[in-house]
Amino acid sequence: MSGTPSTVRTLGELKASGYRVLPVKDELRKNMIRKLRNREVLFPGIIGFDETVVPQLVNAILARHDIILLGLRGQAKTRLARLLPNFLDEYVPIVAGSEINDNPLAPVSRYASELIREHGDATPIEWIHHSERYGEKLATPDVTIADLIGDIDPIKAANQRLTYSHEGAIHFGIVPRTNRGIFVINELPDLQPRIQVGLFNIMQEKDIQIRGFNVRIPLDIAIIFTANPEDYTNRGSIITPLKDRIDSQILTHYPRTLADSMAITRQEAWRARETDGTVIMPQYLEEIVEMTAVQARQSEFIDQQSGVSARMTIATMEALISNAERRAIYNGEDAVVPRIIDMQQALPGITGKVELVFEGEQEGPAKVARLLVSKAVRGVFAMYFPNPLERSRRGAEKGAPPPADPYAPILKWFGEGNSIELEDMMPFEIYCSELERVPGLRELAMTYLKLSPANPYELATGMEFVLDGLHQNSRLAKDEQIAGTSYRDMLGAIFTPKGRGYDEDEEEEY
Repeated sequence: MSGTPSTVRTLGELKASGYRVLPVKDELRKNMIRKLRNREVLFPGIIGFDETVVPQLVNAILARHDIILLGLRGQAKTRLARLLPNFLDEYVPIVAGSEINDNPLAPVSRYASELIREHGDATPIEWIHHSERYGEKLATPDVTIADLIGDIDPIKAANQRLTYSHEGAIHFGIVPRTNRGIFVINELPDLQPRIQVGLFNIMQEKDIQIRGFNVRIPLDIAIIFTANPEDYTNRGSIITPLKDRIDSQILTHYPRTLADSMAITRQEAWRARETDGTVIMPQYLEEIVEMTAVQARQSEFIDQQSGVSARMTIATMEALISNAERRAIYNGEDAVVPRIIDMQQALPGITGKVELVFEGEQEGPAKVARLLVSKAVRGVFAMYFPNPLERSRRGAEKGAPPPADPYAPILKWFGEGNSIELEDMMPFEIYCSELERVPGLRELAMTYLKLSPANPYELATGMEFVLDGLHQNSRLAKDEQIAGTSYRDMLGAIFTPKGRGYDEDEEEEY
């Protein structure tokens, strides 16, 4: 048999079919080998782990190990665990009505044993899908042994006139109810040590015992744990004897390339909106969002032991698109096009996702978030444009003039006392015409961002990107208001009265 539901509905028919029940870890191993031979995608939706985490996880399954996934928040630990049922057979038979998924060919509960003794080969069986063979529990300090293993139910015992030592008086917990399946405990260090001790028998002897009564039920189960290293010191720890019984410890990590980060955000962020408009997202703006997380994971203002979850960039991207959508709805425009200025309204996606150290708390979450965005813009700008601060001396020794500064026309225009004002809700035509006032700006964006006039939306955002990049490299001054931004000459900003919205602390920061 292939292990799928069929006309087999009784124990006798199951025996006649020649069906063989494998232990759950052997079943995982068998299906892993099949998928490897067929070159199938093992963990769909998991990005950036192909050469690190996935091979270790495959090895652990092939070795029939219990596993702990250890990593900071937002590193896809739970998602990996929830994909493991895909390596189970699609359907398996159980004794009909069994609370603990009894194997019809080798029952372990009193209920199933008595049913088979009474009906023999006519014992009814049913088939359960692999999605029903997965159990998950978030470890919290209030979790009890009864939640995990089970307990004696005095009402059940009284109604059925059973002694407490009778198996029929047991109310099973989530672990035995996941028999012949995969059980996951998330955030293991949060589980109290005395509760962790209760897992010893399951890990070593593969059975459970209820309240010391002479009732022992062997289980067939694969156990997966997840843990955050931060929890080892902040909230609890994994007791050594339990850790020793976990066969494989697999370390997860954050995306190691900007491309992987962008792929994760594209996959997870909600970008398709119900409005009639089409979302146009320039790649360099995506890179700025991802670079914000890169900067956060290096910032001295952020607790690096806590980590910076991939959820930060997902939330930031959604807030960025939402602000562009709000503007498009307000102005009756068809295209939803995020702009650099929209990053001001996307800061709530950052501030709630990072844990600040003392110095960060002193600065304040909003200021730290703006600093991260500033560094991100500067980093992405360097990927596309020449360094505005570089003073090339090529040819100087031979008396040749230095190469022309590509930013000279722009800086000259601002140096003559000109400035531009951009507002949050500015319609596209006005936004574009304001940027077009700066000579050379359009040509610079087209040259280095490889943009075409046929795509005016990305081109306009690219022009604003150039101005912000020059500001982040101290070539232009920028004044941020609540719902707007202005750019002007740096020297003029120093020697003229402060413009509206001026923040002395922010100027010192930049």
